[in-house]
Amino acid sequence: MSWYQNNQSSTATTAIGTLPAPHYWWEAGAVWAGMIDYWAYTNDTSYVSTVQQALLAQVGPTNDYMMPAYYFSLGNDDQAFWALAVLSAVEYGFPVPDGQDSTLCRDLAEAVFNTQWPRWDTTSCNGGLKWQIFESNAGYDYKNSISNGGLFQIAARLARYTGNRTYVDWADRAWNWMSAIGLIDPRNFNVYDGSDDTLNCTELDHTQWSYNPAMLLYGTAMLYNFTNGSQIWEDRTTGLLEACANNFFSPFDNATNIMYEPACEPDGTCNTDQFSFKAYLARWMSKSAVVAPYIAGSVNKLLTQSAQAAAQACSGGVGGTTCGQRWYVGGYDGSYGVGQELSALETVQGLLLLRGAAIKGSPLTSEDVTISITAADPTSTFTIPPRTSATKAPTATTTAESEGEILRPKLSTAILFPCVLAISIHLAG
Repeated sequence: MSWYQNNQSSTATTAIGTLPAPHYWWEAGAVWAGMIDYWAYTNDTSYVSTVQQALLAQVGPTNDYMMPAYYFSLGNDDQAFWALAVLSAVEYGFPVPDGQDSTLCRDLAEAVFNTQWPRWDTTSCNGGLKWQIFESNAGYDYKNSISNGGLFQIAARLARYTGNRTYVDWADRAWNWMSAIGLIDPRNFNVYDGSDDTLNCTELDHTQWSYNPAMLLYGTAMLYNFTNGSQIWEDRTTGLLEACANNFFSPFDNATNIMYEPACEPDGTCNTDQFSFKAYLARWMSKSAVVAPYIAGSVNKLLTQSAQAAAQACSGGVGGTTCGQRWYVGGYDGSYGVGQELSALETVQGLLLLRGAAIKGSPLTSEDVTISITAADPTSTFTIPPRTSATKAPTATTTAESEGEILRPKLSTAILFPCVLAISIHLAG
């Protein structure tokens, strides 16, 4: 929250609730969703009024998170992240500001859905949402997983909350389209970034980002829950979790079950957006384990070891609490920012859900919807795959400066022992 300054008396009206440059508009919505979860899990009310103000400041003139000030970069995925924040407010009973209707957040989420489904574009690729909303924006000809996955998750969560089958139909449509053009690998449930609709989606960008399967995972888990454990949604939930474990954990043989972003993190090329992607992987894995309890054990194992590593990485800066990016180096790596902080927060606070310690755990439904599944008896199982890499994780050897303090690596016993052994051998020789 120390990064958030856009609620001062001098802040422009259009900037209230947003983050400072170079952060795009969408990431603020993602942060507020994380802070709603923080409130729900801990009952710390310190930031409630701040979150309320931020969520309402960006609804736009038509109350659907279409802010004209950000049209120049507004994507369907950007709008979706704000909708997902208010859906969390609905599902956890987050306080509505005085003077507002009790259905405020549900109305906002439904309004976003009702702006997105009419954008379903059948002029190319036999359907799908474009990444960008406006033709003048770069990326308008790209149909990607995060935009269509956002529509899928919104529909799935509204289906479970309202019981309205129309939302199930749209979730099915989004999933089936992504599968048909190959964005979802039918064998291994890998989720690829997107495709060019000027080529009729005949070629794919096979880059894998952690937030793409995570976005889908919470949608499939919600529908597994809503359908009382249907086999198709169980299979999809299991497949996506396996893909997440295979692709975004255990970068080295001495970093088992530690989360990372393989497309940019190892070579240090992550941008501001990508620094935050692990936050959504942790968020939606932990939430999925609540509504699809048969995956809870595996998710708990992955996130526990990741959270322990993240805690070690949150040891930088003057106060020794600034969080780094690479959690497998045994300390702080000198990389800091909103995304790094949010990723660590989500991974740690997700354990409150997984261990039954959250004040509010299971997401609510409307009064006329009854979910009968409480504990699953699935036919499929999930086993964390073994890692065979012979390479080892690097250590925190950065000498970068952060907030005026020179960072020094923390060397573990495992790292020191071979060094001592080598010196001993040299002396004996």
